[in-house]
Amino acid sequence: MTVDPALVEAGIRAVAAGRASSLSAWVNEALTVRAERDRQLEALAEAIAGYESDNGEITLAEMAAQARIDREEAVVVRGTSPKQPASGKGLRGAAR
Repeated sequence: MTVDPALVEAGIRAVAAGRASSLSAWVNEALTVRAERDRQLEALAEAIAGYESDNGEITLAEMAAQARIDREEAVVVRGTSPKQPASGKGLRGAAR
C-alpha cells in the first residue's frame, strides 16, 4: 500500500495532538468513514433509482425548482431575516 506522505504527516500530527491513539487507528478511522460514506451513497443511488422507477426520471428543471423551494423555506439560524416555512411540501407534493 502506498500512502501520500502528506497524509502520513497529518496522521502523525493527529496522534501527537491526542486525536488518535496511533497512526494505524487514524488510518482505520479514515477508512471506516470512507466505507460508510460509500455505503450511504450506494443506498442513496438505490433510493433514487427506486423513486424514478415509480415516478419517472427526476429532471434538471425539477431539481432547480426544488432547490428554489428549499432556499425559500429555509430557516435562517444566523443572520437577521429568518423565514417562515411555507407549504411544507416538495414539488411532487410529498410532505417533508
